[in-house]
Amino acid sequence: MKLQVRTRMSEKGRIVIPTAIREALGMGVGDALDLRVEDGELRIATMRSRIRRAQERARRIIPPGVSLSEELSAERREAAKHEE
Repeated sequence: MKLQVRTRMSEKGRIVIPTAIREALGMGVGDALDLRVEDGELRIATMRSRIRRAQERARRIIPPGVSLSEELSAERREAAKHEE
């Protein structure tokens, strides 16, 4: 989906993100936003979308059926045995 809107910055550097853009990105009041400059452009993403992207990347790397949390817990239990 391509959505483009033109807006202006206020004296204090504030911009209004129009409703259509907020809805398309799933932004809500109080949401944490990630702002970054990339290739000379301001990019804005919700933290929810950044987490979702990270999870998708992890799914491509971690084999199906593997639980990293279970592996970490097993490693910690094994390490605890040797600490005593």
